[in-house]
Amino acid sequence: MESLQISAQVKKALEKVADPKQAAILQRFFKTGKGEYGEGDVFLGIKVPKQRELVKKCKELPLVEILYLLKSEIHEHRLVALLILVEQFKKADEKDRKKIFDLYIKNTKHINNWDLVDLSAPHIVGTFLLDKPRTILNQLVASKLLWERRIAVLSTFAFIRNNEYGDTLKIAEVLVNDEHDLIHKAVGWMLREVGKRNQAKEEQFLKKHVKKMPRTMLRYAIERFSQTKRKYYLHL
Repeated sequence: MESLQISAQVKKALEKVADPKQAAILQRFFKTGKGEYGEGDVFLGIKVPKQRELVKKCKELPLVEILYLLKSEIHEHRLVALLILVEQFKKADEKDRKKIFDLYIKNTKHINNWDLVDLSAPHIVGTFLLDKPRTILNQLVASKLLWERRIAVLSTFAFIRNNEYGDTLKIAEVLVNDEHDLIHKAVGWMLREVGKRNQAKEEQFLKKHVKKMPRTMLRYAIERFSQTKRKYYLHL
């Protein structure tokens, strides 16, 4: 089959279900205006369930074609590429998982909105690193790129699910003074996930950092606490 033929078909399939009205809504929702975090991102206006239906039909797409989609300026092309990678990663052997992981890390500049990160980083980066050194996370968390920092913290969701909290808390400590709201939300979310499994660990972190944590981060982190305990942390 001619190179990139299937990915071209994927693009055509997405164009057929494009919805201009939904695209306008999504472009506002994902902050694509000048100076906003998603500046310049282009949407076709397709909701995720429809994209997942397409992913089921093209799960065997070669990596070269997935990369072609991932480099597209269109958001849905990139998300479909990432969802295919996630599906392939689940069934891959160690050698092919390494190829997927490497492709992901080399192309983080195209994983450039929060949904793209959230639906892929834990499943690929986090899962791959479960039984390996995690030094790559130190590079990502120190990055000037917002999305690489979000990848770093969201990847630890895989560790949390494995009842490992150290990396999450270490990364949260690095990011506790981050300037971006999307990092505040991501860190707060991961702290909340730690707390769902080990509240004592989360509270140990909160007691150390609560006075300097951004309010959004704190509110996300304590969302599942009792009302009394939420008030306690909010008024410290």
